[in-house]
Formats: sequence, structure tokens, C-alpha cells
Amino acid sequence: MKLSKLLNNIDILENRLDLDTEIENVCYDSRKVKKGDLFVAIRGYATDGHKYIAKALEQGAVAIVCEEAQENIPAVIVKNSRKALAQIGANEFDHPAQKLKMIGITGTNGKTTTTYLVKHILESEGAKVGLIGTNQNMIGDEILETERTTPESYELQELFSKMVNAGCTHCVMEVSSHSLVLDRVYGVPFEVGAFTNLTQDHLDFHHTMEEYRKAKAILFTMCNKGILNMDDSASEQIMLDATCEIMTYSAHNDSADLVAKNVELYADCVKFDASIENESEHIILGIPGQFTVSNALTSIGVCYVLGVPLKQIANALKSAQGVKGRVEVVKTNTDYTVLIDYAHSPDGVENVLKAVRGFTKGRVIALFGCGGDRDRTKRPKMGAIAANLADYCIVTSDNPRTEEPALIIDDIVEGMKDSKTPYEVIVSRPEAIFAALKMAQKDDTIVLMGKGHETYQEINHIKHHMDEREIVAEYFKK
Repeated sequence: MKLSKLLNNIDILENRLDLDTEIENVCYDSRKVKKGDLFVAIRGYATDGHKYIAKALEQGAVAIVCEEAQENIPAVIVKNSRKALAQIGANEFDHPAQKLKMIGITGTNGKTTTTYLVKHILESEGAKVGLIGTNQNMIGDEILETERTTPESYELQELFSKMVNAGCTHCVMEVSSHSLVLDRVYGVPFEVGAFTNLTQDHLDFHHTMEEYRKAKAILFTMCNKGILNMDDSASEQIMLDATCEIMTYSAHNDSADLVAKNVELYADCVKFDASIENESEHIILGIPGQFTVSNALTSIGVCYVLGVPLKQIANALKSAQGVKGRVEVVKTNTDYTVLIDYAHSPDGVENVLKAVRGFTKGRVIALFGCGGDRDRTKRPKMGAIAANLADYCIVTSDNPRTEEPALIIDDIVEGMKDSKTPYEVIVSRPEAIFAALKMAQKDDTIVLMGKGHETYQEINHIKHHMDEREIVAEYFKK
């Protein structure tokens, strides 16, 4: 493809290249550059691609897109190379997002479950739906592995293109705060954006909750219609900054556009009446917990503004399934219950333990850790919340990354010192799971928190295979 086509609709500050130059491939990782490629130097969270321009040229790059370069570099200088990369991807793949109904879900918790619920409802109406998220990417029923919640912009455009070619009509995706700040979703024409909630997370990146909220709010300057959770105080400010039409929902406030009434919580489901515009339908969703009501309302709001009748939404939700790693029941053939949940923030831990407390007749045994190289301030908070809501806690390792696991655990335990809840520290996560299973009694519930869908443990930049389901199965084999 000619360079001129790739650079269409990009504001160029300075051009030192022949725009008729043929480009073989587009790369933003200098390690992958080959002869004839275009290298886009982007400023990342961990490093700056401008440092690797010389390396890209040595490996055969014929053109560079960047924000600054020495005079002798064959470059196109742009104001923002991240936005340029997003536009280059859209140009190369013929603007695939414009051929899909794009749905973006943002928020701290609930994004993954909500995307799956939206996909299920739309598919019950005959649509073919692509999904992009934390657990996996999907094109209809085809599953694609993923490494981050929202891919980099170029891969994102390629994924949209595959969805279009496979006949998808809709794409529902988790939109992370990182992706909004780092322009991974720049230029994506969202038909609907939805906000679930805002609680402490990712402060290693955003530094303050205000900056974190502002990041989430960007989505509502990029979509035609927005769905906001009025049970979360952040929605009020997001609404003020939004440039789109807004629908609100609530499980508690009757002044919202969409309201859950007569909520009933059970060990295996939630039931409530969804009311909107003088309509009301009884909702039954087979995922336990108060947070499920909120996730259901988000998905109902999204699909309703997309034109799906409320009655048909209610019928679809009856057959919706839970998501791997979200309040996932592990089959054990015992008289106690083992759950796996992705809870890795203070709010996530509180939500899942409150839900479990609501249906557990025996003890609640909480097993958890905290990720390394991430916001340290949430560690004692998670420890305090777990100690407050569980009957017994086992503090262990999560993804320590480059930190010493024992030091991470020390931070967690600091928040548990004033609690009377008994706890123990077992650094090895497999050993900790074995200990939890060994102590379990009739009617207890063990909650393994933090890993969820993940089947690895990351230590010093290496991902070691570790699937909690396999660890539980191994215990019973022994």
C-alpha cells in the first residue's frame, strides 16, 4: 500500500518522504521491523519508540512516522504518533469500525460480564457479534487469545476487519482507561458507550482517582449514546462532560431512566423487575450477587437503545451464562463450595465477598493476594475488606511480577492487624489453595480471588502456567 493512502486524514507537520513509497507492513515495535516496513514511533507507558528509530532503519524500515527526528531521518513528523497509528490502522483496513455497530463498556468492575451479556442478547436477536475483552476476543463463536483488555490501535483495527469479513454486524468491547488515555481507541465511532462504576484501581498509571475518572469519561465524548450508572457518584461528573445523549440506570434510584425494582438475591441467580418508559419486565439472570443486578442493567440499557425490545431482552437473559473467572463454581463433588473470581481491587473483593456471604450457610474462606508493580495503596485496603467480610483469610501470592512476594503480602497484612478474623500467610499459591481445601467443612464457601480467568502466574516477566481449576483437581486426586 502506498504511504499516501496510509497517511490519509493525518495532520502532517513535516514530510521528508516520497508519498508514493510502497509500504510492506506497519510496525510500532522495532523488534518486528522488516525490509520495506513503516515504523511508527509511539510514546508508551514503559518506553518511548523514538529511542528505536535507528534500530528500525537498520532492520530495513523505509519510512518513519514520529513526533520528532534528526534531520537526516526519512520521516513524516506528526503532532501525535499514537493518534497517527490509530488512523493508519483504520486506513489500511478500510475503516472496518464504520461497518459495525460499535459498543464500548468502561468502568473498574463489571466490564467483562456486561460485554458477554450484551453479546448474548444481541445474538438472540440474530446478530453476529464480535467481542474484545479481558478474558478473550471472539468473532461470533470463534475464540481468539488476548494479552490485554484493549489491544493496541493497529491490532484493534485488524481485529475489526476480521469481524467485518466474518459477517459480524456488531462489536462489543471492554474499553480500558489505559486505552482511552493512550489513544488505542482513537477514532473508533462508538454507537453506544456504557459506564459501570469507578473504584480504586490502576493508580500506578493514573495517580489520582480524578485522573482515573477523567480517563473513563473520554468514552462519552466518542459515542452517540451513553449509558451511565447513577448508583456510582462518578456518573454525575461524567454526565456533565459528556457530548452524547445519556440514559441512566439504577438499582436504587427511581429517578433513573432504567430502574431495577423488587430485587431478589439467590445463591444461583438474581431476580428483579426492569422498568423503563412505562414498560416493565421480570428479569431472571443465573449469576448471583448484587453486582449482577448492576451488570444486567448496563446490558439492558445498551441493548434497549440499540432497538431490542425489553421483553426480548428479558427472555434472552434467562438463558445467559456466567463468565469464566467471575463467581465461577469449581466442580468438586463436596459438601462445600469452591469459587474462582477475578476480584483484584478493593471494590471487587468487597462485592464478591458480600455476594458469597449472602448465600453461604457455613464459613467464608477468602484466599487472595495482590499484583506486583501495581498500586500499593490498595493492598492494605483489600486486606482490611477481606478480614471484615470473611471468616478466615489465607494471604498468598498473585502475580508478583518483579516484586518480592513476601513484601507484597506484608503490605496486605498491614490492613488486617486490627481485625479479629484469623488469617495465615502461605506465599506459594498452590500450597495456599491446598490448605484452604484441607480446612473446608460442610456448607463453607472458599473464594479464590485475583486470578479469575488467568491460567498463569507472572514472575520476573515470565508467565508460568498455573490454572487454579487444575490445582483444585490435583488436590482431590491426591
